[in-house]
Amino acid sequence: MAALRLANKFGCDTIGIQYQQGLNELTPASDLVEGLLNNTERPPVRDEQGVEIIAGKALPHFNEVDECAGLDSLITYKLWEKLGLVGDNTLHDLRYGENFTVNGKEEFVWVFLISGAAPPSHFIGGYKGASSDRQPPMYFPLGGGSLKGVSKPGHIVWSRIYVMDDQLHCDLGTGKVVELPAEETQRRWDMTTPEWPIMHGVLDGVTRDQMMARHKANHIHVVYATDKASALDACYAKAAAMNELGIKTSLCGL
Repeated sequence: MAALRLANKFGCDTIGIQYQQGLNELTPASDLVEGLLNNTERPPVRDEQGVEIIAGKALPHFNEVDECAGLDSLITYKLWEKLGLVGDNTLHDLRYGENFTVNGKEEFVWVFLISGAAPPSHFIGGYKGASSDRQPPMYFPLGGGSLKGVSKPGHIVWSRIYVMDDQLHCDLGTGKVVELPAEETQRRWDMTTPEWPIMHGVLDGVTRDQMMARHKANHIHVVYATDKASALDACYAKAAAMNELGIKTSLCGL
């Protein structure tokens, strides 16, 4: 309620709760809230006069003080709405990856993981597939809840906006989310942070070493499309939009 009311009061189209700039020592983590804010279907919030704030819409939220992710999230949400797609999106950490056989083919499957800002619409089962675990004390000594789930299979557009040579850059491409056996998902969770939401990502045309060579942050931004063709169309549309905005854009693996 506080986040939506503040955004409404000051005319913010995207927000970030910057608890990792020291606030995590003073207050519980806000990742559960962040995930709900990134979801189109979320609990309603009304202003002081009783008027619902941006009814039926997400308030794009960027995690971990990453303003570039906030810019990416807002552009994506608005563009996907124009394209008739569901614009619920999130950033993830690029944690690591391993080869795994998916539908008879060996793929390099990344572990995308974030402390809780992923929307329930990304999860297998939606809200029914979501849970909230206490945040690990190592990162968040005062606790707070995550928004945890396993991301559903489907086609995605991935991107990263970052600053290089005093200019905004955007790398983007397409990929897919695959479903791994429950025991493999748990193994990967146990090696990283099992309290956090997980996405098993396969990127089109980009190897592990290429991705890491171009790596500018441990963040990757993801959004779903309805199928492979719509993901490709949306990716090209997003690249054109970024380029028109003066952001130096690179299509990766396409």
